[in-house]
Amino acid sequence: MDVREPLGRLRLGINIDHVATVRNARGGNYPDPLRAAKLAEEAGADGITAHLREDRRHISDADIDGLMEVLSVPLNFEMAATEEMQKIALRHKPHAVCIVPEKREEKTTEGGLELAREENRIAHFIAPLADVGCRVSIFIAADRRQIEAAARIGAAVVELHTGAYCDAHAEGRFEERDAELERLREMAALAHELGLEVHAGHGLTYDTVAPVAAFPEVMELNIGHFLVGEAIFLGLGPAIAEMRRLMDAARA
Repeated sequence: MDVREPLGRLRLGINIDHVATVRNARGGNYPDPLRAAKLAEEAGADGITAHLREDRRHISDADIDGLMEVLSVPLNFEMAATEEMQKIALRHKPHAVCIVPEKREEKTTEGGLELAREENRIAHFIAPLADVGCRVSIFIAADRRQIEAAARIGAAVVELHTGAYCDAHAEGRFEERDAELERLREMAALAHELGLEVHAGHGLTYDTVAPVAAFPEVMELNIGHFLVGEAIFLGLGPAIAEMRRLMDAARA
């Protein structure tokens, strides 16, 4: 009989960006992303993710100020590799900063950072962040060149972009989905071998989370839009609890 050791507990980071999207649709202060963050904590979130975009389309500077004051779990501060964002991160010194690509015309982050093309610039960009104690994560596609570049520049973490896998599943392109999942599996193993902590996220739902959660190298998933949407029907706490249940079952 094949008796395997259970995998370690998988962390769940909750991205609250789209609570701010709903707030900003009408202006004002409601719904409050800080309240969502505290509810997520109570529901068992291991961390909170917030992306301060250059155009401030959802999360605001005031939201980041407030999160740093009220959170008792780590903040993962997503940001573009710009001088403005670096200054904000250096002022707040969040637990983690995740460097992401950013285009003003996109609805959401469409892919991973092209790190291999900007390796020298990003290496110099992240050095001051690491020096003040931030754990630096690079949001990249499941691509060998990008992962090897992340290891060379001294990043602590890579977050693998799961969007192509999730999109293929949602659109019924199952052969492509399976190929994307295998690519994620192989690149998670490679990143781990190179000494990087492995996270994953983007587009994950109840239907797609289990195979990724089962990868032994993955230590954290960051999930936002789906859970904010599901909260309309279930409430934020129950929506997070169901995701936590599915993740834990996949790790068992």
